[in-house]
Amino acid sequence: MLKNIKISLVSVLLVLTGLWIVANMPFSNMLSVWSVRDLCVQYSGVIGIGVMSVAMVLTLRPVWLEPLLGGLDKSYRLHKWLGIVGLVAVIIHWIASKGPHWLSNLGVIEGRHHRASHSVANSLSVIQGFFQVLHSPAKWIGEWAFYGLVLLITLALIKRFSYKIFKKTHLLIAVIYLVLVFHAVILFNFSLWTQPLGMVMALLLISGSVSAVLVLTGQVGKRRKVEGIIETQHYFPKMKVLETEIRIKEGWRGHKSGQFAFVSFDKKEGEHPFTIASSWDVNNPLIMFITKELGDYTNFLPERLSIGDKVIVEGPYGCFTFDDTAQRQIWIGGGIGITPFIARMKQLAKHPNTQAIDLFHSTTEMEPEVLKKLTADATAAHVKLHVIIDKRDGRLTGEKLRTIVPDWKSASIWFCGPKGFGAELRKDLLKKGLLSKNFHQELFSMR
Repeated sequence: MLKNIKISLVSVLLVLTGLWIVANMPFSNMLSVWSVRDLCVQYSGVIGIGVMSVAMVLTLRPVWLEPLLGGLDKSYRLHKWLGIVGLVAVIIHWIASKGPHWLSNLGVIEGRHHRASHSVANSLSVIQGFFQVLHSPAKWIGEWAFYGLVLLITLALIKRFSYKIFKKTHLLIAVIYLVLVFHAVILFNFSLWTQPLGMVMALLLISGSVSAVLVLTGQVGKRRKVEGIIETQHYFPKMKVLETEIRIKEGWRGHKSGQFAFVSFDKKEGEHPFTIASSWDVNNPLIMFITKELGDYTNFLPERLSIGDKVIVEGPYGCFTFDDTAQRQIWIGGGIGITPFIARMKQLAKHPNTQAIDLFHSTTEMEPEVLKKLTADATAAHVKLHVIIDKRDGRLTGEKLRTIVPDWKSASIWFCGPKGFGAELRKDLLKKGLLSKNFHQELFSMR
């Protein structure tokens, strides 16, 4: 599904570029520094606000897009890439806008000669004149919005900042986006609004603006949120893992094993994404989450959570749902990445199928009680369990996997765990003949 993300990103860029070229044809044979500057400003502006508009729509977590992109985790990856492309585009836009003026002031290039403009006597002249009056404030406010955008996107890309800080600062991007929409609408070439480029840009700007307002008013995922109460907890100190079971109230639509949800244990902290580690039973509406101390928030969950606490759960999301027709599946869970496989085993225990399944759990630590529970789940689901403890067995490699499962080429691979570990295994297995479409990886990263 990574291929789908790349195709989507390239498609957005190609469509916007193609429409921009058509709108500006034919190009003048006498291109000057200033005419090239104008083209660069216009093109970078179209790309910048265009990709940011698509990224803003993706912040709404549109479930209808999940099958096309391969899940919300892939949608967030596309959102990140669109943000990076948008950042590059607005930097180019700023340089193209300011650069020639700097060079002109230094005497490097000749200054611009302005011609008197003549109003077009038609029904649009009043609107066009109104836009013309707003050019100066639109430029000024757009420049300051640019500085804020560069700062906020840079903060979002630096993962040293906590998820809580990331969420709060990232929310401000919606405000800056609305300011940049004003900038784009006023300064966009007025004659292009009636052309295909203008129509597509109008659609993107309206969609992005509506999305930004919904984000700022807290409407994202509102219809998919339900209340719950913590019913049981179990902490495994050696592995620093907390098992939390939540009884869900009415409104949950059910979930497939392998999906995840956004969970809010504390209103001040806000929601965090966690994979669901249980199957769904409408007659016993319990959802289990298994969390590991991996950051500033999860480190303190064992101390902060108590039985009886109220919880908000939003979801489900994701397409890491083991849906294929392969006769054999190979599951690889790295560390806390074992959670979707636990959910799937619980589901298979109730509703078995004919697939041969090998589960590899690669971990640094394994408590006897956890191993006992994992073995019981695997036995009930008729899954062959392979526990790989790094200190004892060495790291799981493609070669080791192929030795244990000789007919691995006929299987589909399902991986959830550290990104680098997954990339390494994928590269090795593809090199040895595995088809790319048969390697499924959960990109569990929201930033």
